[in-house]
Amino acid sequence: MTTQNGLLNDLQNQKITVRIFLFTVMSDNLYSKKSIIKERISELKTKKFRFEINRIQLPNGHEGEYGQIIFPNAALAVPITADNKVILLRQYRFAVSRYLLEFPAGTLEIGETPINSIKREIQEETGFSAEKWDRLGSLVNAPGYSDEVIHLFLARELSKLNSEVKGDLDEDIEVLMMDPEELDNLISSGDEILDAKTVTAWFRAKQFLDKL
Repeated sequence: MTTQNGLLNDLQNQKITVRIFLFTVMSDNLYSKKSIIKERISELKTKKFRFEINRIQLPNGHEGEYGQIIFPNAALAVPITADNKVILLRQYRFAVSRYLLEFPAGTLEIGETPINSIKREIQEETGFSAEKWDRLGSLVNAPGYSDEVIHLFLARELSKLNSEVKGDLDEDIEVLMMDPEELDNLISSGDEILDAKTVTAWFRAKQFLDKL
């Protein structure tokens, strides 16, 4: 009887798994629809991305000229120390002419996976390495004009490296440590101009940690 009950439970769990899988596939098929590029009008290549203007046919049949940034995607880490401190960066961003509070992140190199990219970036930008990594999902940063996807990770079991934090030549960065409550208060105060990927990643990290 125990074996039969166990088999029934396994079958029921498999049915649930299949239903979830089918729902996910159906949802992806429902909401993921590619536009058709009818004509390439112009293109500008930069160091990290390219900007295209194309004549595009949307899924609803409408045609028009649209500009789009084509980006190689990125990865971001929410680093948390053993004594529950959150590591952040105060980083200068020339496009908005100010220093923003951000989690360490970076662009994927050619052929690089998101996890390998962020393991490299966290060492270069913070001077720490992490032994424990958990995926927090992905986000689209600016879907109105860019195809960039940022992969989010939680980084724990940190170790301070002996090497000096250098970063890239064009990076102006200060490494900060905050209590979680301090970061929450800073975000909710309205006094800080917020970096969208950082707020989203912090929200996801807190959801993940609350379930542990």
